Amino acid sequence: MELSFWDMVLRLFLAIFLGAVIGWERRSKGKVAGLRTMMMVSLGSAAFTLAGIGAMEGIYAAEQQGGIESTLRLDTSRVIAGIVGGIGFIGAGTIIQARGRVHGVTTASCIWVAAAVGVGCGLGLFQLAVLVSIFAVLSLQIYFWSNRHEEPESGDV
Repeated sequence: MELSFWDMVLRLFLAIFLGAVIGWERRSKGKVAGLRTMMMVSLGSAAFTLAGIGAMEGIYAAEQQGGIESTLRLDTSRVIAGIVGGIGFIGAGTIIQARGRVHGVTTASCIWVAAAVGVGCGLGLFQLAVLVSIFAVLSLQIYFWSNRHEEPESGDV
């Protein structure tokens, strides 16, 4: 099944929108990796996922026509695994250790979640992507509401 142009537009737009929802929460708390970062992480993850799907479809079509060796394999799960590994580097860049305290762990985890949302959008798993976004923002807000009068957690940036 080849994806139409409009199907790709929908998937990419939803990835940007849901990344913005997560990024808005980070931005509203004054965190360094906010709206633009989460939008770009989600969009990039969706784009890589769509590229993996497209490559897999192209290889499958060529195999059916006898134009490619059947030993060549590409599956979308490998692309997703690459996204997860690459996002780890971006997340690590947001974690800072200073004066015996660690900052940025929550933002790093938000980057990881934004990537998962992008992958979900890229795969067309819209309900999953929306639910993960809602649960992410709710989780961050519940923690914020319950700890408004306490010292911030050392891992929160």
